[in-house]
Formats: sequence, C-alpha cells, structure tokens
Amino acid sequence: MAEIVPVDQFLDWYPGWKPEHIDDPWLRMRSGPFRKEDESRFWFVDFHWPRGFSPLGFCFVTGAAWSTQLAAHQLPLPPAGGLVQRMGGPFLYESEVPVTSQWEIGFRAARIEKNMPKFLGNFEAIWEERKWELELGLGYFESYDFAGKSPAEIGQYIADARTFNSRAWEIHFEIMYPLLAIYLQLYGLCAGNGIDPGNIAKMLQGRDSKIMETDRAMWDLADEAKRLGIANLFEHEPDAIRGALSAAGGNASIWLTKFDDFLKVYGWRTEGIADINIPSWIENQASPLGQLRNFVQMEQRHDFDRSLADSHRERDEAIDDARSKLNGPVLAGFNELLGICTVANFAWWNEDHNYYIDLRSSIPMRRGALAAAEAFGADTYDDTTFLFFSELQKVCSGEVSWKDKQSIATARHEYYDHYQELRPTIPKVVGTLPDKVEDPVLIEIFGMHSHYFEGLKADPHTTQLKGFPASAGTYTGRARVMLSATELFDLEEGEILVTEATSPNWTTAFAIIGACVCDGGGSLTHAATVSREYGIPCVVGTSVATQRIRTGDLIEVDGTRGIVTIVERAAT
Repeated sequence: MAEIVPVDQFLDWYPGWKPEHIDDPWLRMRSGPFRKEDESRFWFVDFHWPRGFSPLGFCFVTGAAWSTQLAAHQLPLPPAGGLVQRMGGPFLYESEVPVTSQWEIGFRAARIEKNMPKFLGNFEAIWEERKWELELGLGYFESYDFAGKSPAEIGQYIADARTFNSRAWEIHFEIMYPLLAIYLQLYGLCAGNGIDPGNIAKMLQGRDSKIMETDRAMWDLADEAKRLGIANLFEHEPDAIRGALSAAGGNASIWLTKFDDFLKVYGWRTEGIADINIPSWIENQASPLGQLRNFVQMEQRHDFDRSLADSHRERDEAIDDARSKLNGPVLAGFNELLGICTVANFAWWNEDHNYYIDLRSSIPMRRGALAAAEAFGADTYDDTTFLFFSELQKVCSGEVSWKDKQSIATARHEYYDHYQELRPTIPKVVGTLPDKVEDPVLIEIFGMHSHYFEGLKADPHTTQLKGFPASAGTYTGRARVMLSATELFDLEEGEILVTEATSPNWTTAFAIIGACVCDGGGSLTHAATVSREYGIPCVVGTSVATQRIRTGDLIEVDGTRGIVTIVERAAT
C-alpha cells in the first residue's frame, strides 16, 4: 500500500486570502494552496526557494506555472506537461503535469522531432537575442527614478515589472526545455550502451559563465584591498565594513569607488532565486562585503586557471572513456549528440542565465513595492510585499486606502516570519509517495534517484547517508548547515556546506568550503556543476542531510561513492 504524507498542516494559507487573489493565466493546471484532494498525487518541496514566497512574491509561482506549461506545450517534451505548484505555508511544493494520452504523447514526439533541429542549429543566436530582450527590460526598470512619482505611477511600474518578470521566465523555460531535451537524448544513448549517465555533465563542463565572471571580479576586489593595505578594515561585521572604509578615507575610498563600479555591473542580484523579499546587493551591501571579507582573510586567491585546466582534463577523460566503449553507428551517434550538446550546453547555460533571469528579474517588483510602502507610510518597509498583486494595485490606484490593508499585511508578515522558523522541519515530500520516479528531469535536476526515497524512510539515527556522487574526492571537516544563502559570509574556510541545494548565488562559497552536501539535486544541479569546477567533493540527492546533520558535526564526504558519514557529533 502506498505511503501517504498528509497535507493537513498546510490547509490554512495566508490570512485573508481569497481565490480571486490568484488571477494569473494557466494552461493545463492552476497553482495555489494545498487542498485535501492533493494527497492523491506526489509533491516535493522545491529546494530552490528555502524562504518561500510572500503574497506579492506569489506572482512568480503562477508565472512559473504558466511558463513551464507553455514551454512544454510549444516544444514539446513528451510526456511532461510542465510543472504545477502547491503552497505549504509560504513554501513551494511541485509536481509534474502528466500527459497520459498515448495519442498526445506520439503527437508531441513528432512535433519535437520537427522543431528541435531548428532550435539547436540556431541556439547561440537565439540566446543572444533573448539576452538583448532581457537587458532592454532590465535597463529600464533598474534605472527608473521613483522621486516625485504618484502612487498610480508606482502601481503602473509594479504592473510593468510583473509583466517583464513573467516574460523573463517564459524565456527561461523556452530555452531550458530544448536544452534538456537534447541532453536527455545523449543521456538515453549513454544509459543504453553501458556508459554512466552521471558522467555526461562532466563531458560538458569547463566553459565560463557570467556567474564565474562575477566571482573573478570579486577576487580581484579582494586582491586590490590587500594591495592597498586596507585588509584590516574588513575585520568588522559585514554591515559595518562600508562605514569603516568610508571613515578611513585614503586608499579605502579608492577601493570603495572600485567596489561601487563593481556593483553597477554585478550588483543587481539577490541571495536567492526570484525572491522579492531578499534585497539586492545594490540595496544592501552586507552580503557582498561579508563574502569579500572571507576572501581578503584567505592566504591564497582561488586559482581559477588551475581549476579550469582540471575541469578540462576531467571533461576530456570522461569523453575519451565513453568513446572507448562505443563503436560503429553508436559511436557516430554519440559524437553527433555530444557536439550538439557542447554548443547547446545545458550545464553551461544553467549557470549563465542566472545573471539575467533567476537572480535579477524579480528585483524590479521589489523596488516598486518598497517605493509604494514608503509612499503609503507602511509600518514596516516591506509590508507591501505581503499584499497580493491585485490588492496592491487597488491601493496604488486609490480604490482602497493603505490604512485598510495595514493590519492584514502585518498579520501575513507574522505568518511568513513564523514559518521561517519551521523550515528545517517541514516534510520534504507530501501526498502519495512513489517507490521511485522514472522521469529523468526529476532524477537529474531534483536528484530523485532511488537513494533519495530510501533516505526519507531510513532510520533517523543513522550516521551514514547515501546520495549521488556529484564530484569525486574525499574530505573530512566540520559541517555548517545552512538553508538560505542570505548569510553566506558566516561560512568559515574549510567547513563543509550542508544545505538543501545551492544555486548560482552560492557560487562564491565554493572557494571557501572543503566539500558540499545537499538534500536534493542530481548531476545537472548547481552544486554538482560548481563542485566539479572548483575541484571539491560533493554528494547531492541525500534527501535528509539537513535534518540528520547539525552544524559543528565532524563529517566525511566521499564524493566518489556518494556517501556522507557522521564521524563525530558536535557538543550540544
């Protein structure tokens, strides 16, 4: 009999929520809060959003549902129909939209066979065109001056920012689904001919992205601080570093000018994907300055050139090993697919696009919401993010007064804050649990290998966890359990990062940590890709590492075998 994890704890959503607050378009299935009947399906908490979403942030959820279902329809990927979401408190659970009609599956397969060559043959030009579109929108919203603007004008800015954000995520999945499709063709060829599909990501690694470009620029700033003799000024707490530099003047002022120039290019990003409740580096500089403090305090700069050379060597070895096991038409097919995937490269694009979309496209909505909160005199500077979009539009237009919404915004703010404390204990999956999943997207992106489900059912007192061996090597050190990237600067050199999963805003941490362990993720996730680039051991897809391991525990990470061992418990 199938095991069912109840959704009862999630049946009450934000105070004052009404169905009409969700007015976004949808294609196959509508997203929203959990209902009791949802227990008949399998839902997994999406590790990309550890803080969840405020009511205004929920615009992303419905936009993502539309975008994934639209992309799956237009490409299309058989048999998936995109994703549908349910909200457990503020937290996001997802499930695949099934396509069960055998006729439709065959129809979709024929369409993808006809459409894919046009996309793959023109991928680089398509991505350049989409980047132009994104930069055009971002340039407008990031330079917008709210001074003297009326509430109605601010409301129009928020509406436009929402439209842009929705378009950004349409682009995201429009590009992502074809790249995944060709990757999965290579996956199928390898799996069917005795080649470990987990090595495919290695065959595609070693190409620079905008995220790695950001990391290099940060290391240049750290080197410049040492050269100017101001390293001691970084010994303050992150939120006090800028003040100390400003007060010091001289070389510190020279460095701050360089830092401000850096922020103009790379500062439009947050420490979370599509989360309007996290400030950008432009808004709050504590996070980049805290991470720069870690770099300044390290004796040696991370050697990017050596890491890149090691990555290229591992890539070439994986390719040579695969080719040695193939011959004839199969080898020719492998070479053709590998050549396509090297250009239309999901592993590379999955990092590169974050600079334009994941870490950036929600910032305009936040800017507008904060401007509205200031105009209305809200009790807390971000209270407007705790209204649903339709509610905020009515306040901006004057149809409803802010004073009539302040109390519900406060109540929802408290609801959101309360759930932040519960995040470590919420169930990883709810509904009807499968013994395994067959969908390679769920396996390779979300890490739902067989050991993922085994981990969910394992003895909670076990001292050994199994996962996917994402990056080879063995390392022993103290664990630092961290669910959100908002305090990355707390990491200390040599610690082992234990988290649900990472995304590109975590990349700077990989030059500091000794190893990485994640609850979720497969061979294509960020932690797997970046651990290989930085040459550190990594195990992903353990399902429960953040619940079994505590900060300070001495653990061993075997990235070759995919095993994490708790060697010694930290003193409580």
